[in-house]
Amino acid sequence: MQNRLMIQDINQFDYSKNWQRSEIPEQATWDLTSLFASDEAWEKAFIDFKEKIIDADCYAGKLAESAEQLLAALQFSELLSREANKLMLYARLKHDQNRADTTYMAMYSKISQACSQLFGKLAFMKPELAELDSEIIVTFSQENPDLQSYKKFFQDIARNKAHTLSEKEETLLAKAGDVFDAGANVFAIFSNADLKFPRVKIEKDYKVRITQANYTSLLESRQRKIRKNTFEKYYKTYQKYENTLALTLQNQIKQHNYLAEIHGHPSARAAALFADAIPEAVYDQLIDTVSDNISLLHRYVLIRKKALGLKFLHCYDLYTPMVADVDFTFTPAEAQELVLKALQPLGDEYIQIIEKAFAERWIDWFPNQGKYSGGYSSGTYDSNPYILLNWQGSLYSVYTLIHELGHSAHTYFSNEKQPYQYSSYSIFLAEIASNTNENLLTDYLLKHETDLKRRRYIINHYLNGFRATMFRQTQFAKFEHLIHQAEQQGTPLTAEYLNQEYLRINHEFYGPYLISDPEISLEWMRIPHFYFNYYVYQYATGFSAATSFAKKILAGDQAAVKNYLDFLKAGSSDYPIETLAAAGIDMTEAEPIEQALETFAQYMDLFEK
Repeated sequence: MQNRLMIQDINQFDYSKNWQRSEIPEQATWDLTSLFASDEAWEKAFIDFKEKIIDADCYAGKLAESAEQLLAALQFSELLSREANKLMLYARLKHDQNRADTTYMAMYSKISQACSQLFGKLAFMKPELAELDSEIIVTFSQENPDLQSYKKFFQDIARNKAHTLSEKEETLLAKAGDVFDAGANVFAIFSNADLKFPRVKIEKDYKVRITQANYTSLLESRQRKIRKNTFEKYYKTYQKYENTLALTLQNQIKQHNYLAEIHGHPSARAAALFADAIPEAVYDQLIDTVSDNISLLHRYVLIRKKALGLKFLHCYDLYTPMVADVDFTFTPAEAQELVLKALQPLGDEYIQIIEKAFAERWIDWFPNQGKYSGGYSSGTYDSNPYILLNWQGSLYSVYTLIHELGHSAHTYFSNEKQPYQYSSYSIFLAEIASNTNENLLTDYLLKHETDLKRRRYIINHYLNGFRATMFRQTQFAKFEHLIHQAEQQGTPLTAEYLNQEYLRINHEFYGPYLISDPEISLEWMRIPHFYFNYYVYQYATGFSAATSFAKKILAGDQAAVKNYLDFLKAGSSDYPIETLAAAGIDMTEAEPIEQALETFAQYMDLFEK
């Protein structure tokens, strides 16, 4: 009750203004005291951490001496990693509150450098563990039962042996970690802090500055002129820096290919998927299955064109609702109540975690100047799983909230049920919990909403979300693989080449009913995930698995609910494909992807009906 009253106090907050961070009500910000009580406490912990790094390699050359030495080394490295994670998360969250704040920029830089030093010191472990004979591991595990909990950890070491370099080489690479991350970090600072967009006219005497936070909202405008002007001004701003951004991205792709090559992988994709034992066929199967059903996206574009009554549909028309004049806005309190109701099928154990998120201020609600755009969930083994939002009060904002709560609940369960070494789940699994939540919200809204326009609005949101997740992320995955292959084969990733290939793939996906505006060729410039090394395809595979989970849960299958909660608690105690198989989802087959595409077709039928 206390939290709900607190949320009520911020219901009237005008989040549309470009506020300074200091002007945001405290109750609408995340409470980071589960990490550190203050910046001063962080600084003290950082100094202590730096001192510990000096002796981080104290077990080098000793892992084969005894079971006790091996266990002590593993526990010591875990202790340092946990401290590093806490320090890094606090600095990152503070930095993301305002990317232009040099205090937290410096804090983030300091801990990033310290982590590179730590990883350099601990780099001896992977090659030294790889040299341990399997019989020694078995003997040590028998001598000290505490080592038995590391069984999968040792399996991973053995599996990676062929791709592990010498201790000296691994140390050099680990120490250069922050250098290798430079491209992604430069892009993030440039796009969220330094890049300034022009204003766009909303009314006769009222203009709004375009920001990363409000760009999508402006494209949702019912006034086509606002959409068009926003779209054109946004990309013209990026276009000024196309050569710089092409070089920045090319360097990041070079890094991916370089690290894959020196570790003995045939490609960056093979290296990225090998880490989680994902067959490359899963990636190809996604692209092939979606491509085989691309007519569904073409049908969606045609439905949108007709619904909006447009002779020609442009790229800036893809976000505005297909249902006109729908009053569908939410306060934080209303969103909280809706989320709790929609997630009831998951049971009391799950609901209690969501209530904790609201009561303990895991969420940073409103946009402010310099704040990281979009939304995410992030936590450590020793903290709450925090959520960053840029609340706009729309149905989209509610979906973002329930999406990120899915991530946070997944993190909470995994941390609670698994030891540290298996607590962090694979990215391949990460988008499943979030999208399962979204599916449950759509179902709840359609079951309880009677207004025809609102029902169509909800379906519109689902269809657009499906487009953005299944089709758009698969499109990104195809482009990402293409540019990695091109760079590997010696093709320069110039702005001209990137623009040309992106436009070609975009037209291939959206088909003849969408005008290929020249600005859309520049869209690759704004996508941070291209810096993350084969990340995006997992949005689409995760959405597919989530659709299968939600279908079973909504059918009232209590065994399916238990399987789903067990999946959330599994962490990385098994490989992702096996973890899903244990919960009843086989991602080595096309069926989950085909099920998701069938659901999309059913919702299009419902919308038209």
